[in-house]
Amino acid sequence: MLTRLLFYTLVLISATANAAAETSTAYPFGYGEESCGVSAAASAVPVRREVYGNGRIFDITHRYIPDMPAFELADGIGQFLWLPTSMKNGSFANISEMKMSSHTGTHVDAPGHFYDHYFDAGFDVDTLDLDVLNGPALLVDVPRDKNITAEVMESLHIPKGIRRVLFRTLNTDRRLMFKKEFDSTYVGFTKDGAQWLIDNSDIKLVGVDYMSAAAYEDLASAHLVFLKSREIILVEALKLDDVPAGIYDVHCLPLRLLGAEGSPIRCILIK
Repeated sequence: MLTRLLFYTLVLISATANAAAETSTAYPFGYGEESCGVSAAASAVPVRREVYGNGRIFDITHRYIPDMPAFELADGIGQFLWLPTSMKNGSFANISEMKMSSHTGTHVDAPGHFYDHYFDAGFDVDTLDLDVLNGPALLVDVPRDKNITAEVMESLHIPKGIRRVLFRTLNTDRRLMFKKEFDSTYVGFTKDGAQWLIDNSDIKLVGVDYMSAAAYEDLASAHLVFLKSREIILVEALKLDDVPAGIYDVHCLPLRLLGAEGSPIRCILIK
């Protein structure tokens, strides 16, 4: 009986230590030490990470900053966040407001983005299938010298049964999402590449590494192919640098914006 009691005591101590370690990882040092957190906050340094869990979790969402590129603009998205309610001005709390396109940064497209009758019928981001947006996914490297054509798709030899694919292209190598000015020479799907994917694969989630899944020359035509059936979900402007190619669990969650044909989305990969 004494041995068993000692065993349970050691288990409890270990669990408590692990919980403390997880808490210190999740929050800055000194979190919760004071009710108002004044002195603790003054000494705390925020940690911004791209990888979590000792390399197990990759954040593949771009951070929103004023210099983030915007489609067909030269000066980035500009100011998108304001603090009209500020504690420094006597308010009891800080409350920010933001304004930007629903297709800014890492985001998702709904069928109504390029089909007006789908927009009118209510096929918005709130109707997207979370089962498609979450689950096993393949991160592949695309040949760097061309857009994603039917020929390129065939050369990738993506097995049947794969439902979610993230395509890493020259866009990542060129760090286009880190440049303020929009670049129309980005790599994307051509119309025939999109059609090949639909006709010859089981892919339902298409992830790309710039603001549009469609190449600039095929902007409307490739989107129309992808979105026509309402079965394909496009996740655009993923941050895929420094992530090894391979199989992961992807988790992407858009905002529930009723009536919106696009939404910012937080995406992570888990080994």
